[in-house]
Amino acid sequence: MGARKTNNKNKTLVLGLPKGSLQEATFALFKKAGWNIRVGERSLTPAVDDAELSCLLIRAQEMAGYVEQGVLDAALTGRDWVVEQGASVKEICALTYSKSSFRKVRWVVAVPEDSAVRRVKDLQGKRIATEAVNMTRRYLRRHGVKADVEFSWGATEIKPPLLADAIVELTETGSSLRANNLRILDTVMESETVLIANQDAWRRPWKRNKIETIALMLQGALTAEKKVGLKMNVPGRAAKKILSVLPAMHTPTISNLSDPDWLSVEVVIDEKQVRELVPELKRAGATGIIEYPLNKVIP
Repeated sequence: MGARKTNNKNKTLVLGLPKGSLQEATFALFKKAGWNIRVGERSLTPAVDDAELSCLLIRAQEMAGYVEQGVLDAALTGRDWVVEQGASVKEICALTYSKSSFRKVRWVVAVPEDSAVRRVKDLQGKRIATEAVNMTRRYLRRHGVKADVEFSWGATEIKPPLLADAIVELTETGSSLRANNLRILDTVMESETVLIANQDAWRRPWKRNKIETIALMLQGALTAEKKVGLKMNVPGRAAKKILSVLPAMHTPTISNLSDPDWLSVEVVIDEKQVRELVPELKRAGATGIIEYPLNKVIP
């Protein structure tokens, strides 16, 4: 009997990964989700340890257009760039991370600290520099403001007041804007990284299943970034009190120990709760408290 053949023909998902500021954070997220991605210094085609994936590094600003056209089956990019391009794509899920944090970012209107512009209406007739031209024009139309919106190739924060009256720029904390003596006037939109798919690829069962698998594992890895596991030994007499103060995704896992007077309790909690919770658990009688990191948390 001959060897059984497997039909893997055409079973490849072409996935776009953001080149630039999000690149390293994206590779790290995929590693935590279970995929190892490597790329040469000048290469745009990363190697990935999954025969069903073919990856391309593309600037986030261009990604949605390539997904809409079908050059890419799916991709990670900012929701802002999907909006900017007006691309008809399927948003699969939000993945709230950036190059340095796990929170949303904002596109804001900013003006010099000493500018007479105090409200959006004051931008009438002004010159505005931004990389997000279409988004900015739509924002101004919503406010009934006519202004000259110019594309900025970079270093947008240094353009006011000489080269622009105002800018629309992406910010996480606002620190770069403050460093350039700029004042935030308003938020144009909030954004975060999203996984998007080509509409036709999403209708194909194999590709849809592969995209959903990637989404599930990436979301699990992101959820785990903010959580830790806690394990402890609990005397039976203090169990009720300790369990009453333990937050959990559902309920703690409780196991019997060889000593019938003690229990082992395990729970997944937000990492930020640990510093307040551990002393309270200790005072309540818990011992042998262990905190450990998590790779993925799948609800």
